[in-house]
Amino acid sequence: MRLLHTMIRVGDLDRSIDFYTNILGMKLLRRNDYPAGQFTLAFVGYGDEESGSVVELTHNWGVTSYDLGEGFGHLAIGTDDIYGLCRAIAAAGGRIIREPGPMKHGDTVIAFVKDPDGYSIELIERKG
Repeated sequence: MRLLHTMIRVGDLDRSIDFYTNILGMKLLRRNDYPAGQFTLAFVGYGDEESGSVVELTHNWGVTSYDLGEGFGHLAIGTDDIYGLCRAIAAAGGRIIREPGPMKHGDTVIAFVKDPDGYSIELIERKG
């Protein structure tokens, strides 16, 4: 397993991409619009997603700002067996808040768990 990405919500996606790429020196790795869900995801990082952790910038259309406490979304961890991992987490007393299954606006299999302080951890199945 490895840490995949950290997600933060942003009010102005272009401004955020500019900051992460031009000020912090990251690369824009990919950007996808999800019209049915009314959001855009942009991934930035210093290396590719296969070998390093990146930052996911989530822009919910029509939202221009967030309270600082709502800005952090989740950590993401890749696994090759999301169903087995969720069974192991539940057996160890962990709290699964979203059972494994395809994401709402795509086909990637994900699940969510909460840490003891209530932070969300996204599990993403990554075969191969």
